[in-house]
Amino acid sequence: MNVASKAARVGDRILSYLAIVIMIMMLSFGGYSLWDTYITMSGAFLKNDFLQYRPNLGNTEETRLSLQELLAINPDTRGWITIDGTHIDYPMVQGEDDMEYVNKDVTGDFSLSGSIFLSATNKADFSDPYILTYGHHMDNGGMYGDVMEFVNKDYFDIHQTGHLFLPDGSARKLEIFAAIECDAYDKMIYSTDGREGHIMELVTYLKNHSTNFRDIGMRESDQIIALSTCVSLETNGRAVVLARLNP
Repeated sequence: MNVASKAARVGDRILSYLAIVIMIMMLSFGGYSLWDTYITMSGAFLKNDFLQYRPNLGNTEETRLSLQELLAINPDTRGWITIDGTHIDYPMVQGEDDMEYVNKDVTGDFSLSGSIFLSATNKADFSDPYILTYGHHMDNGGMYGDVMEFVNKDYFDIHQTGHLFLPDGSARKLEIFAAIECDAYDKMIYSTDGREGHIMELVTYLKNHSTNFRDIGMRESDQIIALSTCVSLETNGRAVVLARLNP
């Protein structure tokens, strides 16, 4: 009986130790997960040292100098995009392909939140009739996280404008007219080739397939800029906001 009692006590101690080890491991993993989430989410918003380069609407010279400074830091800088009343307020870069800035910030350093970037298939001077841009969908609204909000009609109706600031100091107004939920293989949305003379074809497609759409009097000579982000719950799901890019 003494042997059995001792064996039972030893077994209890071993189980207690194992339970403690498992609890420590779970707490450590939970702490790391929270830290990792915090780092990822906080990285989605610009730090103060980059906010100093934010263009100033109405001040051409200041805007030009700000973006020239960003160009000196990273020659891949193409401009700065902002959507009024949202968290979308970032410099825009362009890589050699559409994967380069998925996990790189505007300085070229590794970042899980990536950057806002212009498609490699577009011209760097934003002269294409159809311009495609990308950004991660961050749950805290960072990067292009707020693009998904435009699926809500009330949000879509309230948020209608934005600006694209260019390195020469000019600013182009964005008039948002559509928000569409689609997949990554939708060629009408994710192809920039052959758009010359076919802008109204795209507008008609958007009118028929968009979650939200408003008629702003689009014409064939107009330019369209698209802001695309992933939909978290779907592997190939996408949410895209489209706007007219005015001179």
